Formats: sequence, C-alpha cells, structure tokens
Amino acid sequence: MVNLASLNPQQRHAVETTEGPVLILAGAGTGKTRVITCRIAHLVAKGVSPGDILAVTFTNKASREMQERVRTMLPRPRRDGDAPPERPTISTFHSLCVRILRLHIEKLGYKRNFTIYSDGEQMSAMKKVLSSIKIGAEKTDAREMLSLLSRIKNSKDGQISGDPNLIALAQHLRIKYESSLRACNAVDFDDLLLLTLRLFKEHPESLEACREKYRYVMVDEYQDTNAAQFQLVHSITSEHRNFCVVGDDDQSIYGWRGAEVANLLDLEKFYPEVKVVKLEQNYRSTNVILRAANAVIKNNPRRRPKQLWSKQGDGLLIQLHTFKDDEEEARVIAEEIEANRTMRGIPWNEQAILFRTNIQARPLEMALRKEGIRYHLIGGQGFFDRREIKDFISYLKAFLNPHDDISLLRIANTPARGLSDVTMERLLAASSERKCSVYSALKNPLVQISFQERTRESIMAFQKLLETNHNALQQEEGTLRLNDWADQLMGKIGYYEEIRRSEKEAAAADSRIRNLKEMMVDLEPSDYYAPTPAERLTYYLEQITLDADRSEEKEVAENAVTLITMHSCKGLEFPHAFVVGLEEGLLPHSRSKVEGTLDEERRLFYVALTRAMKTLTLSYCLGRRKYGQPTPAHPSQFLKELPPECIEDADAKAKKPVDVGTGKSLFANMRSAING
Repeated sequence: MVNLASLNPQQRHAVETTEGPVLILAGAGTGKTRVITCRIAHLVAKGVSPGDILAVTFTNKASREMQERVRTMLPRPRRDGDAPPERPTISTFHSLCVRILRLHIEKLGYKRNFTIYSDGEQMSAMKKVLSSIKIGAEKTDAREMLSLLSRIKNSKDGQISGDPNLIALAQHLRIKYESSLRACNAVDFDDLLLLTLRLFKEHPESLEACREKYRYVMVDEYQDTNAAQFQLVHSITSEHRNFCVVGDDDQSIYGWRGAEVANLLDLEKFYPEVKVVKLEQNYRSTNVILRAANAVIKNNPRRRPKQLWSKQGDGLLIQLHTFKDDEEEARVIAEEIEANRTMRGIPWNEQAILFRTNIQARPLEMALRKEGIRYHLIGGQGFFDRREIKDFISYLKAFLNPHDDISLLRIANTPARGLSDVTMERLLAASSERKCSVYSALKNPLVQISFQERTRESIMAFQKLLETNHNALQQEEGTLRLNDWADQLMGKIGYYEEIRRSEKEAAAADSRIRNLKEMMVDLEPSDYYAPTPAERLTYYLEQITLDADRSEEKEVAENAVTLITMHSCKGLEFPHAFVVGLEEGLLPHSRSKVEGTLDEERRLFYVALTRAMKTLTLSYCLGRRKYGQPTPAHPSQFLKELPPECIEDADAKAKKPVDVGTGKSLFANMRSAING
C-alpha cells in the first residue's frame, strides 16, 4: 500500500501528478527512487492496470531496487494458488529493447535467437574488421573506433565533434562492422536501441502495440538520455503523453558517451504543457556539504535552478588538505582512513576515495596496502572478465548460435583439439571469401577437403560438438537441466583438466573451477520459465550480458574501502568521502578547454561533493608524477567557488609545518593561488 503521508509535500505533489507530461526535477539525495515507486503504486491504486505502466532506468541495480520496492507496495494474491497479479514493466533501456526485438526482430531480417555482443566481443569484431582493410601506416585503435562509432550511432544526425580523419574512418568502418555482426546474427548495445527505432519506423504496427501496452511511462535519470533514447521514449509517448521523467541537469556527467542534457533542459519544446515539480529536500548530506555543492554548481550558466537543503543540521566543516605530491596525498589519506577505523570506530566500508581518472588509483592502492587496509577498486577486473568465465559464456553462445564467429573462434581450440591458429585463420579467410560465417565455412565439404586428413578430422569433430549441443538445446519436451548439462560438458571436453594443467598451484585451479560452478548454479533462472532449454539459456545470457555489474556488487559488500572514479560514483553515497587530486588538468580535465566541457566538469565535482553524507575531505597536490617525472600542479579553479565558511584548513588544524619559502601554510598558499 502507498503511504503518502510519509512523503514530504514536494514528493507527494510529484506522486499525485499522474496525468500528462511531468518533469520531476530531483536534486541529489532527494529520494527520487522512493517517489518513482510510490508513483507507480499510486497509479495502480487509482485503477491503472499494472501492465500499462513502464518504468525505464539506466542500470540493472536501479531496476532491481525499483522492482523490489514496487513488489512490496502492490497487492498480493488473495489466496494461495491464485495467479500472481500483473506487474509493471521495470527495466533498463537495453532490456526493454531486447524484450521488443525478441518479439518483432524477424521483420528486420534477423533471427529471434540473435546474440548480444559484450564489450569484449565488440572489440574482437572491430579488430577483425580492421585486419581486413588497408588503413595506411597508422595503427588504428579498435577501442577508439568503437567509441567513435557509438557516438555517431547515438547522435541526432550522425554528426559529432573530433578529429575529422578519425570520424571519416569510423564512418567507413561502420558498414563493414555492422555487416560482420549481421552475418553472425549478432547485435551490439547500440543496435538494440537503433534496431528498435528502425522497427518502429518501418513497421508502425509494432510501435502501435507498444503504445497500446504502455499507457503510463516513467524515465529515471533523464538527463543521461542520448538522442536515440529520447527518440524511443518520445515515439511511445507522443500520443497519450502520460510521460513522467525524473532527473537533475546538475548531475549530467556523461556527455562524452552521448548523453544530451538538452533533453531535460529543453523539454518544454516537445511537451509545452509539462508540469515541473522540484525536489530539494536532501536526505543524505549535512547542510555544510550541501551549501558547498550549491555554491559550486550555481556557476554553471545554463541550468534549472534548485537549492538543496537538509534537516540533518550543519554537520562538520569540510576538511581541505594541500600535499607536496601524490605520494604524500595517498599516504596521509590512508593513515586518516585507518585512524578513523581504530580511533573513531568508522569501518572501512563506510569510507571512500573519489578521483577523476583511473591512473590516480595507483599511489592510493600502494598506500592502502602498506597500511594493511582492505579496499575495492571499482572498475578493476570483474567476475565476467575472468578467462574461464569468458570461455564458458562463449561455449554457451556458440551452442545457441553457431554462426556467432566471435564466440566460435574463442572456443575452437580451447582446450586444444587440433585446430591451430593457422587452421582457424584459413577457415576465417574461407568465410570472408564466401561471405558466410566461420561455422558455414567449416562444415562446407569443399573447405574441409582443402585440409590434411588429421586437421579435417578435427574440424569435423568440432562441427559435431557444435551440432550435437545445438540440437540438444532445441528439444521441446526434454529433461535437460542446463546446469547438469554444462557441468558434464566442461568435463567431457577436458576444460577442467586444462585448467588444472595450466595452473601451477592447485588452489588457483580450484578457484577457477569454483567460478565456473557458481555460474552453472544460475543457469536455470528462477524468475523465468520456457519449455526449451534454448529459450531458458537465451534469457540467462541476456541477463548476464546486460547485467555484468552484478558480481561487483557482491565484492563491494565486504568490509573494504571503496576506490572509485567520479564518473562511476553517481547514484552511490558514502558516510565519509575523500575527494582527491583537485588540480587543474585533472579536474577540470585538460581536455575540457579544447572540447568546451567545463560545465560538465563542474557538474562532475558537484556529483562528487554530494556523495558525502557525514564528512567530506578534499585535497590537491603541489606536484604530481607524470610518466615517472615530478610535474608542478596547481589547485583546481573549482576550489575558489567553495564558500570559505564551509571549509577548514586541515593542515593548520594538524599543525602541519609552514612553507619555508613563504612563511605561510600550504592552505594559505592555495588560497592565494586560486584567488589569483
């Protein structure tokens, strides 16, 4: 049930404004998730069918949290055995598009069992394309090409800023890259959006079906939508116009990957009748932290004004450190974190260090290790980046869709089965020559006969392995349990034996095998049933491809300090936060002057400030090592935007020695520097 009395007046107004276009302008820490879930429950209480409601988020974590909250608010079956009531659709943009495409993609010439390529598989596909063309003497970076291609595909008109030569090359590669994926019946993350838009354009009946199904649409983190996402939502809602977006332009920090804050700032251009509701009461931070954040962000010229405040009191002043170099910065912060634990009873997992770029993590990791402090680096190697997990997923994908070249090439000789790199290169060349998948090439008798007998036998054995397991997954009424099948398969092909042979230590081998066993436990999804193993496995692979961050959440749960970039920290909160490296060239980043993104850099600082709940410590260095050489550093221009009454000189408080050259504390030097 919905308890509207528990909401503050602005939150309640947002929940009760249900008809027509609505913009909920939700500042940091103002309880937007609670508002969205209450709004869904309120719509159902008013008589709206749950099946008519669509809520779209950006992360699977947010989607799961929202689903769980809504589940507790909606009616349950009255008696045991009753069918569960219909539920709202709560998903990410990509999951929503997968849902639509699984029903309709055959209209676009794809098969329903299409494969969704992960980041790594996209890299492999792009490298394969690059290797097939002559691009001059320069070595082209596949990751850079994919990034440019993604920006082009998600822009309004295919026009982006940057090096014109690289952009022209990316445009040229796009045709070959997309053709390569199409031949494998595969799509990438951008394709999920673009193919759905193409479906709506070419087959209006599919769009009409979505409009009929989703009569009330809500979008979270609307400031992060790109052109394709805006167009998708606009297509579904432009007729009934029951469209509620929740966002904060002050937290728009993903312009580099296509997010367009103008989608939020200029909403009235598309929905002139939009009602705007501001949420400004913050439930996370103290007023000292909020006043500092408000003072910084007001310097952005184009924004929707809002003033965050809290009932939690002023709290402690923000501590500001000035350090000689990044090694001293890392050492002192590590010592302070340990002092917080031993002297103030603050556990490691309530403390976090935020920084602008990943390279800043190295000295911090070294200092934490020296102090014996456990930490978790967000963005380090994830569970799904481990070799055995990548191999296992490639096997599953290849058995479902043998035409998936990337997966097939990965497993062809893993473990060794007589298919050398030379053999696979010849098969790849044969597939290019015949314009077909590698699987089609390897089972072609004319291709097989071109190999020596021993290699031909290996090719035919591999073909049989693929076909046998592909057919096993298609059985309509069988007793095949995916976890048992996968376990037996890994043993039969010798993968477990290969792990034990390749690892010097038995413990390392056991750990890798245990990782595989953990994956297998989840192969039969508890929240989804379909008659064929292939359908169940397809659903499972969709979930892990779209939700590869789930393993990181488990690792973060232990008692450890969080190390995280400012871009990764949005949506999170930490009782005690250290924001480091506040220097010109780092924040704002040196690229911001060339690219004209100073406002976004300021928003990034604002996001970092508003992650802190109880205490906030800021720091910058007088020098920082670059490529092993000491380089002078200067305080960030954003520091002078902080209200002096909110800041305390941590160095003077600790009676840190004065600078012998000036007779002033480093804090005083910093104040002089940032004030000109």
